Amino acid sequence: MKHAILLNIATALFLTAATAPAAEPAKDARCYELRVYYAADGKLDTLNARFREHTLKLFEKHGMTNIGYWMPAENSDHKLYYILAFPDRAARDASWKAFGADPEWKAVAAATEKDGRIVTKVESTILHATDFSPEIKPAAKKEPRVFELRTYTSTGVNLPRLLARFRDHTLALFKKHGMTSFGYWTVDTGLNGPVENTLVYLLAHKSQESAAASFTAFRADPAWIAAKAASEQAAGGSLTIPDGVKSLFLIPTDYSPTK
Repeated sequence: MKHAILLNIATALFLTAATAPAAEPAKDARCYELRVYYAADGKLDTLNARFREHTLKLFEKHGMTNIGYWMPAENSDHKLYYILAFPDRAARDASWKAFGADPEWKAVAAATEKDGRIVTKVESTILHATDFSPEIKPAAKKEPRVFELRTYTSTGVNLPRLLARFRDHTLALFKKHGMTSFGYWTVDTGLNGPVENTLVYLLAHKSQESAAASFTAFRADPAWIAAKAASEQAAGGSLTIPDGVKSLFLIPTDYSPTK
């Protein structure tokens, strides 16, 4: 009898576990940083060599996760884009402080800048992953890919509506039309969470031509037309400011963890 009771209890526990709803995946609470470096004239190759041979390893040494490195497909300004991830904002600040004080980094910087600065300007944007972003991690594919960095600036208080449209409609429609979502972020200019009305995201395509074909099909899709119309009707107009959608095609560097 005792064994039968124990068996029934064990069976009940198993069935409860098997039928319990799956837990929702934890939101990505990491701090991300998008950095843009402007290389001095004739110094872009030197900058890339420094990242390839030294900087990525030193970043990892100091707790930074290298997500990806890219250059614009049209790069007249000699730019390098990259994304890092940190456990949180405090860890980000500590990592940069330790990196800047590292004797190995100081030696590398001195050697590469003996003939002058190789970076003339640095732009930094702190980002937070949205709750609908796919898992953001380095991913290299065998087939060549191009990436598209898109930035949307919303009108007034319409960022939540814009995010809801992406969450409920846009991501699935992007996938339907052959676009790969890499990551979605909101912008943070302070220490207490997103305060900018901006959505930043990164798509992967087979080529710029395939990206154009995918977006043409996406924009003509009745499901997208209906979702866009419904969201704009609720907001009383467009969810983005005039000229508030920016697109930039990026080519992965040879040393990028994401290609």
